[in-house]
Amino acid sequence: MAEPARWEGEEQPVRVLAGPVILEGDLSLPKGARGVVLFAHGSGSSRHSPRNRLVASLLNEAKLATLLVDLLTPREEAIDLQTAHLRFDIPLLAKRLVGATDWLARHPDTRALRFGYFGASTGAAAALVAAAERPQQIDAVVSRGGRPDLAGTALERVRASTLLIVGGNDYPVIAMNQTALARLGCEKRLVIVPGATHLFEEPGALLEVARLAREWFERHLASAHATTASPS
Repeated sequence: MAEPARWEGEEQPVRVLAGPVILEGDLSLPKGARGVVLFAHGSGSSRHSPRNRLVASLLNEAKLATLLVDLLTPREEAIDLQTAHLRFDIPLLAKRLVGATDWLARHPDTRALRFGYFGASTGAAAALVAAAERPQQIDAVVSRGGRPDLAGTALERVRASTLLIVGGNDYPVIAMNQTALARLGCEKRLVIVPGATHLFEEPGALLEVARLAREWFERHLASAHATTASPS
């Protein structure tokens, strides 16, 4: 069930009912929030990822709420640490993301907001598949070092405005994103951050990702006059 109490301010732990499972999450709701961004973490990561938390903090400063949620249960994460296969189960991750989206749509503090996804690595593929499943709910997607190629035929069905961010030295992933960009029929943009590798660990690289994401979400979620743009 959605959380009954209304609150604004600091991050709060939440339990997200996503289909038959309950996922652990952290919800931040800045006062006067104008949109909410749901994070889809990448390979072997979790809601505690310092990279995604840095991005989330900048979104919160821009009056965008954020939900960082573990798409795998603790038991599944333990299995994945041994097998590393669930992190690549895009249909499963996308299904969990859709479930978390529906939870936000029921939550009294977020149901009236515009929704967006921020996906990293394999989480970006899950975000694009989920966006294709919820075209009326999801207005924007940002991918950081993502694997949009793993979204398969869902790419053609994405209607959310999509920003793909890739490191300039992440050569195989650049090619994957260029191919995916050509298949997207929505408003779209590919930004290559010079000198950055896959995890954007170079000085200033992650801050550039956060800046780009904030501008994209402010444009498509926070603007009072945000509308669905024509494909480019």
